[in-house]
Amino acid sequence: MKYPAFFRLTPLVRENLNVSLTAVKTNRLRSVLTIMMIAIGIMALVGILTAIDAIKGSVTDSFNSMGASTITIKAKGFAGESSENRRRIRNTSTITYQQAEMFSGIYPVPANIAISTPAGSMVTASYGAEKSNPDLTIMGVNQSYFMVNVLELFSGRIFSNYEMTSAGFVTVIGNGIVPLFGGIDPVGEFLNIEGRRYQVIGVLKTKGASFGGGADKQLFIPLGNARSVYGGDDMNYEIKIQPLEGADPQEAYEEAEIRFRNVRRLSPTDETDFRIERSQDMLERSMETMRIVTIVAFIIGFITLLGAAVGLMNIMLVSVNERTREIGTRKAMGATSRTIKQQFLFEAIVIGQLGGLGGIVLGILAGNLTSLAMDTPFVVPWLWMLLGVVVCLVVSILSGYIPAVRASRLDPIEALRYE
Repeated sequence: MKYPAFFRLTPLVRENLNVSLTAVKTNRLRSVLTIMMIAIGIMALVGILTAIDAIKGSVTDSFNSMGASTITIKAKGFAGESSENRRRIRNTSTITYQQAEMFSGIYPVPANIAISTPAGSMVTASYGAEKSNPDLTIMGVNQSYFMVNVLELFSGRIFSNYEMTSAGFVTVIGNGIVPLFGGIDPVGEFLNIEGRRYQVIGVLKTKGASFGGGADKQLFIPLGNARSVYGGDDMNYEIKIQPLEGADPQEAYEEAEIRFRNVRRLSPTDETDFRIERSQDMLERSMETMRIVTIVAFIIGFITLLGAAVGLMNIMLVSVNERTREIGTRKAMGATSRTIKQQFLFEAIVIGQLGGLGGIVLGILAGNLTSLAMDTPFVVPWLWMLLGVVVCLVVSILSGYIPAVRASRLDPIEALRYE
């Protein structure tokens, strides 16, 4: 076997490498099983970490598309708080429609303001004889909701001013509901939602399984219609603010908190009784959670590899026992203990690296199935690939060292007499 010049292998090292490769080929079944054990361990490690990278990219892209300065105002539940803690609270635990509209009218920073409320969950819709699964959500929204949440139209249009003020029975549907129409263009058709007929005026582009991808299974109706049909003044509203380009993010955030405190009639000494968050803060929390998940995934993959390392060590010890006479013969012909040790270490490294290579390929494919499902770009995890190679090398050396030392210490005379 010829090797490139840059390897600069001595004849003795080349001979030991040839002997190791021959041993791997001779014990093909055992070698394949060992390689598969290591490959599964590396696949678990690389696959999980690649999937996490894909999810991180999807989450980051979703937040970035909305803008780092997007501000969300939500209700803050008071459940579990004592009457003492609630003594200064002037409001209910929900944000009302009147409060959301009042805030929208007095907010001074140029911005797009989306107002929304969940009108129904686990809803079934039907078109003719076709009926959906009970997994749809009805959202009451204003016109700015689609722009702020980066929901693009595939066909049709969003609500007109007249439809918003007249509480019209119209709906914009997520792309996941389109199959219900059996190949017919949904725009202009009437959809039966819990016994009420809504005309479809628009269809959104698919969001896939990415962050926020629930829009594919959502039905969007005008806020007025949601109030009159599904809940009146008992509904809980959410406000999302997207400052226009050029606006100061910090000023936008401070103004939003001050103005909504005024809307909620809070005095300077009252505790803020709503949640206000920036998308950048939410992104940082999400990334912190993903870092914890990455650490946990690495530990799981490492435990899997530990099992593979034990298996490799066991296989190498069996190999030493089976080849005792061969070791005695080589020693009788002048092979040193160092040469014998090197031979068995090479064998362990060859098996480990073959398993690592297979595991890396399988791990990248398995991890990128997540990318495919989430409609995100293919991820090539160079860092995790390098980590896989290094981990396999370390595992191989550690697993092969004890058997190699045991083989190198065999007495040649006793080895030749071994049956």
